[in-house]
Amino acid sequence: MSESQGNTPPEQKAPAVKKGHHIFINLDSLQMYVYKNGELLKTYPVSGGKPSTPSPLGTWRIISKDTWGEGFGGAWLGFNVPWGKYGIHGTIYPWFIGKSNSSKGCIRMRNKDVKELYKLVPHGTTVTIAHNNRVFRTLKSGDIGSDVKEIQKLLKELGFYHGYPDGKYGTGLKKSVQKFQKENRIYASGNVNRKTYDLILAKYNELKGQTPNDNQQNESPPAVN
Repeated sequence: MSESQGNTPPEQKAPAVKKGHHIFINLDSLQMYVYKNGELLKTYPVSGGKPSTPSPLGTWRIISKDTWGEGFGGAWLGFNVPWGKYGIHGTIYPWFIGKSNSSKGCIRMRNKDVKELYKLVPHGTTVTIAHNNRVFRTLKSGDIGSDVKEIQKLLKELGFYHGYPDGKYGTGLKKSVQKFQKENRIYASGNVNRKTYDLILAKYNELKGQTPNDNQQNESPPAVN
């Protein structure tokens, strides 16, 4: 849940994929960049997940393609996200495209654009989704998402969480959060509010010998899942 990467043009933040197709989605600028063999082919406006239902951040692959009904713009490109069904599709709400993040987590495009993209990229295409200025949300049991997975990874490094980081806020994670909160003498709600998140991150940085700025500067897109 880092800060913005500064004034670098958003398309230049895409990690290099020199072979094949690559889709880079910047939810701060609400833009999609489509590459082939490292060369920019197309740019499209998009809309991602709203704060309560964020899009899955990180790097994925397109594992399914379908021509679903007009509610999805006639095209669907699904990702290999382990905690839910996410993908790129069209919309019956085109006025949000390029204006705000308003979906339930999927990446929405204008119908004519998603139909073009459907023909342009094959199965297996790498998709990277970035959102550096996303709004913080308090995490609780039943939540899913990249932010949940981040907490799982941090608490695992700190020795509090022993499960697999799957992006699902289950009983095991809640107990781990409560244990962390008790040991650090804060209210053991089992939820991750801003205070708990900041403390988890501070303890992680202390463990790794990093300052908060170091943590932001060293941040890079995760490996393909």
